[in-house]
Amino acid sequence: MSEPQLKYLQCLSGTGLHRMAYWEWAYTGAGAVSAAPVLVCVHGLTRQGRDFDSLARRMSDRYRVICPDVVGRGRSDWLLNPAAYQIPGYVADMVVLLARLDVAQVDWVGTSMGGLIGMGLAALPAKPAGLVRRMVLNDVGPELSLAALQRIGGYLGQNMHFDSVAEGSAYLASISQGFGPHSAAQWAALSAPMFKPDASGQGASLHYDPKIALPFAQVSAESAQAGSAALWQVFDSLTCPTLLLRGAESDLQSAATAQAMTQRGPRARLHEFAGVGHAPMLVQDDQIEVVREFLGTV
Repeated sequence: MSEPQLKYLQCLSGTGLHRMAYWEWAYTGAGAVSAAPVLVCVHGLTRQGRDFDSLARRMSDRYRVICPDVVGRGRSDWLLNPAAYQIPGYVADMVVLLARLDVAQVDWVGTSMGGLIGMGLAALPAKPAGLVRRMVLNDVGPELSLAALQRIGGYLGQNMHFDSVAEGSAYLASISQGFGPHSAAQWAALSAPMFKPDASGQGASLHYDPKIALPFAQVSAESAQAGSAALWQVFDSLTCPTLLLRGAESDLQSAATAQAMTQRGPRARLHEFAGVGHAPMLVQDDQIEVVREFLGTV
């Protein structure tokens, strides 16, 4: 199958039920689908599950690949209470997803916010073993640069409209230089799922709830420091084999933090990509092969 199947499940928040969308890629390997391991790939702050199309196609010979749209993004519902756009709520939604998939463990690839969700899920006590068997953290860790968070906050949550998807794609390119170089075809594929027709039907708007910016806007130096301390506790509790990817030019994940993550907690294996900032999009062959090698040999 060259395209994934779109599915939905019901999740619960403090204001009631919401639907979370997820994209399921057909398993193409040998043996029964029911026996195939599951790989969950979770996107960054303003992105959506179709970011992983290239990786999912390559991994579907080994896995049943699941790529959720985190609530408030993509095809998922928007929350009535924007204060609920927080990592604990996203982790709770992923627990529901694993129950729907009827699996005790998954492998995990998380880009930026998706990595933080993965850390939260992997830290949950579960019997007979943890919910995450092995994990790839893509350019994220317990300490995040305040300057980078402020840079992201500079464009996050703007209720923008574009005359066309092409115009919107050019805008995304202007704020996404850290993603690294991509061909025109690669960027078009990454950009198209980010838009939906606007209310007039004549143009396009971004496919996420602008109100995801509200909790983000409350970040201060003090709250960032407290958050980092809590995240280090989570990271230090992890035991699953972990691969840490980092864009060598990343302004969110410092080289010092990345090195510290190789010495603490699960003692992550570190791989850096030259010429890339925040965050590698796992579209290029060399990036996919690093993930594939790790998940295939651990």
